[in-house]
Amino acid sequence: MDVPSGAPVVVGVDGSPTGLNAVRLGVDEALRRSCPLRVVHAFVWPKLKVSGKPSPAGPAEGGLRRQAERVVAEAVDEARAAAPDLRVTGEVVAGFATAVLVGESTAAALVVIGDHGLGGLTSLIIGSVAVQVTAHAASPVLVARGRPDPSGPVVVGIDGSHRSTAALAFAVDEAAMRGTHVVAVHAYRHPVSTQAGDVLPTVHDRDALRDDEGRVLAESVAGWRERYPQVEINRQLIPGRAAPALVELSRYAQLVVVGGHGRGPLGALLLGSVSQHVLHHADSPVMVVRETEPAQPEPHAQTVTDARRDADL
Repeated sequence: MDVPSGAPVVVGVDGSPTGLNAVRLGVDEALRRSCPLRVVHAFVWPKLKVSGKPSPAGPAEGGLRRQAERVVAEAVDEARAAAPDLRVTGEVVAGFATAVLVGESTAAALVVIGDHGLGGLTSLIIGSVAVQVTAHAASPVLVARGRPDPSGPVVVGIDGSHRSTAALAFAVDEAAMRGTHVVAVHAYRHPVSTQAGDVLPTVHDRDALRDDEGRVLAESVAGWRERYPQVEINRQLIPGRAAPALVELSRYAQLVVVGGHGRGPLGALLLGSVSQHVLHHADSPVMVVRETEPAQPEPHAQTVTDARRDADL
């Protein structure tokens, strides 16, 4: 994505504590990028044909519209208190939250959101807004989660595909801005017997597979070591599933970066299972980076493990 000059970091707020967490993260990201901060609140009631004006029998400061304006004002005040020199603007935008934030993403350097909405059932449904926005946004999306370790690394999942190249590029650049290192994680699973009479893999096969997957990881990070010599990139090759490994490492990270979708026409509209799992369970903020171009496998990724990666990621 080509980010317009002067593009802001956009933060979506809804009046909840997680919205204010997103504001604080947004301030940090805007300062790192030397760009303005834009706070938006999706005001859905006009779309539902509900008046936002104060009731004739109520106080003049009442009404849904005034409430929405207070949500934005509180968030803007929070941002300005944290960074007095940062240019901060706020706006109430009519529309449903997902549509508003996806629309904002087309002219944003980054979109920052909380991991859930206000109370009740919505606090358990991250997919209601966060997953939809991360699946459809034109820009990277940062989801406020957990308690980031300010001295921790940027953790990124690698699977040898084109989309994980985009995630790695973002992770290395983010680590350079933060003055930290990258932990590049590549998880793999050994093929298992699925039919009666199949011969189970030998120990030698396991060693060969590990060597093959190790090469995928090494080749994936090789070029980035040359482009960013100041950023240390530590490789972690893990036999097992990617999602639990990334969640475990998030406990010691300041950020986890994952790719945003699978391969093919349908994949471009979906958030991968690993990304969804990390969004639900990570103990640090999660950055979802979508690759909008059709994913073309790298030459070294043309192995029998591609089907497993597609199914798992």
